[in-house]
Amino acid sequence: MPEIVMPRLSDTMEDGVVATWLKQVGDPVTRGEIVAEIETDKALMELEAYEDGVLEQILAEAGTRVPIGEPIAIVGDGSAGAAAAAPVGSGQRAAGDTVHITPADTGQRPKSSPVARKVARELGVDLAAVAGTGPGGRITRRDVESAREAAAPGAAPEPAVVEALVSVPAEPESADYDEIPLTGIQRVSATRLTESKQQVPHIYLTTAIDVTDLFAFRVQINDTLAAESGKVSVNDLLIKAVALTLRANPAVNVSFAGDTLRQHRRINLGIAVTTPAGLLVPVVHDADRKSISTIAAETRDKAERARNRKLRTDEMTGGTFTISNLGMFGIESFSAVINPPESAILAVGAATDELRLAGGQVVSRKVLRVTMSADHRSIDGAGAAQFLGRLKELVEHPLRIVT
Repeated sequence: MPEIVMPRLSDTMEDGVVATWLKQVGDPVTRGEIVAEIETDKALMELEAYEDGVLEQILAEAGTRVPIGEPIAIVGDGSAGAAAAAPVGSGQRAAGDTVHITPADTGQRPKSSPVARKVARELGVDLAAVAGTGPGGRITRRDVESAREAAAPGAAPEPAVVEALVSVPAEPESADYDEIPLTGIQRVSATRLTESKQQVPHIYLTTAIDVTDLFAFRVQINDTLAAESGKVSVNDLLIKAVALTLRANPAVNVSFAGDTLRQHRRINLGIAVTTPAGLLVPVVHDADRKSISTIAAETRDKAERARNRKLRTDEMTGGTFTISNLGMFGIESFSAVINPPESAILAVGAATDELRLAGGQVVSRKVLRVTMSADHRSIDGAGAAQFLGRLKELVEHPLRIVT
């Protein structure tokens, strides 16, 4: 019978969580129909049926985390009967667990994934002796590797020694903390940002930009656009300014690729957005070619859908440079971690009132600080400084942003 498997829905996805089943056992399904919602490391995605038929069995209940390629449901002709009327393991486990059925549970050897069979052949592991922890008791690669480690001579101490090694003081009845499981986004972010800080040599440059005229220019734009569209934010103007500066400085719009540098032809800006599930980065593709009002509408829409986990994968991939703005939280300056494979990220702080000398007079000006984090393998200090100098010049003469 055709299986519905956990698909790869993003470039960094290793597994997914079945968030909601939109079809129940016994319901007819047609090819292309949405049957479930899957929570990936980036968004809440819709899962389509691959075949016409009847949903005969749900192997992974809502809340179950399943590796890519593992089955989560079975579609047939409806003849499976009452045996498939409930999800496997229903009522026996908490949300987030995986199904665990051993050969003894079913009376026959459970199914195994193609990868698990290949690894079993390579390691000389008998699948009949392996307990599957995947959906429906399916044997995964991890199960095979664990079985091989357990069977290896000297792989583990004697049981008494193991007990001694893992013995820990009893936890008090009332712990002084709550354990909060990481979301998929948080787990992937933790891995990628750790790799970035460990593997990418960061260089940081900060500059102060007088945005007094930019603020006044924004007011003029919004007075003009008020009747026809939503308002433009300072961040929207900065997005456009960064895009134009990247177009003038293509040496910054690059990625490090070992023995080569990839200089991107398109300017796709990632915009960091805080969501309840973690940090997401929607991408404004071809930002240098779009008008301010188009950028404003697109960033509002994508930020809202990011918070609701409704972004498509293509709306979060392909970025060549990222902007992270914490000014709305009152943060005056900070340094951000580069989002690989990009080579730079711009951290934007809050604009503050500062006293400056102008024509021999002390005047109050709005000043905003930005810090650029650059990959020193692909962007040297002088190149990063030239980029910030051009950006500062453009922002301080905002009419140039739209001409």
